[in-house]
Amino acid sequence: MNTEMNGGKNKRMPLSMKNYIMMLIGAGIIVIGFLLMAGGGDHTATHFDESIYSFRRITLAPIVVIIGFAFEIYAIMKRFPEKEDNK
Repeated sequence: MNTEMNGGKNKRMPLSMKNYIMMLIGAGIIVIGFLLMAGGGDHTATHFDESIYSFRRITLAPIVVIIGFAFEIYAIMKRFPEKEDNK
């Protein structure tokens, strides 16, 4: 029925299930990066906590988030080959 509607050409969906799975993995990487950034600091106004300037929060977490966003872009742009149905 789909081939009748679009002039006999079989059109495929823009994203496959593999793309969606890769996008979920990328979102997980981004969440991990934001969790690495979380925490630190003291809740009192009279004491300053230096832990907010740790390597994990200043360097590692932003790199993980950028890797997650790059993975998301790759997951959206990657075109997987169609499975051939031999009917």
